[in-house]
Amino acid sequence: MANISITGARLSAPIKKPSFFARLLRAHLESSERRAGRLVEGYIADHGLQKLSDDAERQIGRLLSRAGR
Repeated sequence: MANISITGARLSAPIKKPSFFARLLRAHLESSERRAGRLVEGYIADHGLQKLSDDAERQIGRLLSRAGR
């Protein structure tokens, strides 16, 4: 029987690559988040807001809900 040294070797299960559909879903979700961020930035820039008021948050919520349709 041969002695095999595994000093320094990392023993772990190989990482499974996500499926095509999982990667597609992740890309879609990230794209939606970026789009929502751009909409919020545009709203804030258009209205010259320094800080968010309750009304501004409601308006942004409405804007995002309309954009999601």
